[in-house]
Amino acid sequence: MSDERLRRLNAMRDCDRILSGVRPKTMRDRIADIEAGGDVDEWPDFYGDGPVEVLEERVAGLLGTQAAVFFPTGTMAQQVALRYGADRTGIPAAALHPLGHQEVHERHAYAELTGLRGVRSTTERRNPTAAEIARLGEPVSTVVVELPMRDAGFVLPSWDELVAVAKAARAIGARVHFDGARIWESTPHLGHSLREVAALADSVYVSFYKSLDGISGAVLAGTEDLGDYARAWRHRYGGTIFQQWPAVLAALAGLDRELPRLPDYVRHARAIAEALSVLPGAKVFPQPPHTHQFRLWLPFSADAIGAAVLAMAERDGVWFAGGWQDADVPGYAVTEVTIAAHALEWTAADVAEVGARLLAELT
Repeated sequence: MSDERLRRLNAMRDCDRILSGVRPKTMRDRIADIEAGGDVDEWPDFYGDGPVEVLEERVAGLLGTQAAVFFPTGTMAQQVALRYGADRTGIPAAALHPLGHQEVHERHAYAELTGLRGVRSTTERRNPTAAEIARLGEPVSTVVVELPMRDAGFVLPSWDELVAVAKAARAIGARVHFDGARIWESTPHLGHSLREVAALADSVYVSFYKSLDGISGAVLAGTEDLGDYARAWRHRYGGTIFQQWPAVLAALAGLDRELPRLPDYVRHARAIAEALSVLPGAKVFPQPPHTHQFRLWLPFSADAIGAAVLAMAERDGVWFAGGWQDADVPGYAVTEVTIAAHALEWTAADVAEVGARLLAELT
């Protein structure tokens, strides 16, 4: 770990107030999360039984699916989902968004390891529409929908649009796969329960560390047939690990602690985004946010904002937002804002006051 990263982690951990993100956790903190997830005096898992099965059953119940299979990574789970679609339909192609997780963050694993070909579902900065699926022009085994689409700004379709896309995919003979790493916080915008959302898809991938504050791990959920297939391919990909109880218990703790809070985070994100949008030169997208995460632009360089955020954190014990990158628009930097438990304490007046202090550091 670089000295600069260690400095940021220590500064954020020591802050009394945090607007964006969660307080960094040490390994001792993580041990506490593990202990909150189950009885640590029970026996650990052995190659996928015990607490792993408890988590799988919990997620299947939440999503209303016949089966749920735990994977050490979402990249592995997504590959298996697309492979399943190709094997069952005989069509070695899947409809994917160029900003989707498989294309941007998984190094095209579906193509490099599974031999599938990606077909662009749309080039717009959103999930595809039913009309775009209908005119793909070639057969695909699976249509992937990312809920929400992170690299487009954590954007979601409306419920009616999502229903229409699922119908359009099936009309062309394709399965529907939800890349639902952040599906947990998508239900307020969609206006329907997790079970109702998952019922639109043939398979759903969920993550435990992106929104639920887990350590690692994912689940691929769907039919019993998909579950049997997933367990076989999980083993072949090297994902049937001897013991995974730390990640599993942390995931169970996250389901208990964070999942019930997410609707509050989403609601408060709308108020925080509105307060940020009136800072001089600030831009927020989407407005209002679709989930508890959104993008924020400020008219300064990423290095300048990062230095100002760190200085204010170390001096005043207040963390604004980190992870700044220079934007495509010259003179602007952008970051992803995540509203979690610490931000619930912030009022619009707090945001305005701290935002003004940050801008004073920059000018």
